[in-house]
Formats: sequence, structure tokens, C-alpha cells
Amino acid sequence: MNEPARTTSSLAIASLVSGVLGWTLLPLIGCLVAVVTGHMARAEIRRASGLEGDGLAVAGLVLGWLGIGMAVAAVLMVVAAIVFFGGLAWLSEMH
Repeated sequence: MNEPARTTSSLAIASLVSGVLGWTLLPLIGCLVAVVTGHMARAEIRRASGLEGDGLAVAGLVLGWLGIGMAVAAVLMVVAAIVFFGGLAWLSEMH
């Protein structure tokens, strides 16, 4: 009848909070922290019995990886634009 109290992993909570911060106030740093703490939380939850929060950790991981992916895509688009317009400028000077 008396079941041990289940607690939520503080790393999982930190991962989710950092993931949200990565989309609002701390774009890159928040996403990196969300990914690192999310992986640490999932490992901690698997090792310890009676520890919850896997869904929170996964949500933090998803937010973190999406934020990192969007940042990388933005950098690649800027580089592509520079290369494209630089090529156009070079071609216009050729004539």
C-alpha cells in the first residue's frame, strides 16, 4: 500500500526550462544547455528507480535540437546569400 514517493528529475526540469529560454531569451546558449541537461536527465532517470520526468527531458531535447538546427540553417542561408550575390558581383565585373 505504501509506495515510495516518485520525484521529478531536476535535470529534466532544467532541460525543459532551458529549451524554452533557447526559443525566447537565450537563443543559442539555452538550446545547448537544454540538449546537455536533457541527455543527462534521461540517463539519470534510467539509472534511478522512482525518478520521473522523461517526457520533460525529451521536450527539452526537442526544443534544444530544433533551436540548434534553425541556427545552423540561418547561418547556412546567410553564407549562401553572400556566395550567390558575391558571384553575381563577380560576373557583373567580368563584362
